[in-house]
Amino acid sequence: MSTRTNEYAQPIGEPVPGWSSRPVPAGVTLEGTSCRLEPLDAERHADDLYAAYRAAPDHRDWTYLFVGPFDHAEDYRRYAEGAARSTDPRHYAVIERKTGKAVGALALMRIEPTHGVIEVGSVVFSPLLKQTPISTEAQFLLMAYVFDELGYRRYEWKCDSLNAPSRKAAERLGFSFEGIFRQAVVYKGRNRDTAWFSILDKEWPSLKQAFQAWLSAENFDEQGRQRQSLTDVRQRYSV
Repeated sequence: MSTRTNEYAQPIGEPVPGWSSRPVPAGVTLEGTSCRLEPLDAERHADDLYAAYRAAPDHRDWTYLFVGPFDHAEDYRRYAEGAARSTDPRHYAVIERKTGKAVGALALMRIEPTHGVIEVGSVVFSPLLKQTPISTEAQFLLMAYVFDELGYRRYEWKCDSLNAPSRKAAERLGFSFEGIFRQAVVYKGRNRDTAWFSILDKEWPSLKQAFQAWLSAENFDEQGRQRQSLTDVRQRYSV
């Protein structure tokens, strides 16, 4: 691939014609087949979320998060009230359509409209949501909102480099690993080396097709088991 140069024979990046600052994420509701995302509202969602998180046998899901665990419903409600007021991060509750209950939450954060860069984070999925098609659809709905509606160029995922489940989830969802930022964060009194992942806008069209194919009813048998993994489907649509 040829490298562009300026009048001084210096290599420069590719132009981004017509680029303008992107809108910031709003408190929208995103509708899916098995779930919908709603702006986090402590009054509507805190009780359901706390009950869903309490279904876990222990507190390991909170180890790599900046907040939690929460031993009392009142503590979680206070956290949810503050999170609901925030616009960066912008928090969304994941509502299972079948039950109408909130079963997890995630957020858009580190929002940079000028450059079209945004991160998904604060992902807290309860045992009612983990390893279900709903968890994948929730991630897909947020990605589609960022790329298709808001027009961002780069979608990031970051986690503690020691958080193996998070790193595995990022790779399954189609994020590309970019490296480790050493001693990037201090949280809960300890160091975090941060693993960085991303999806670019040019990668989104084929990835979107893969999500739609994986989430289709034809990909699941009568017991709700997947016929093909998302990783396998992504390989079929990779460019």
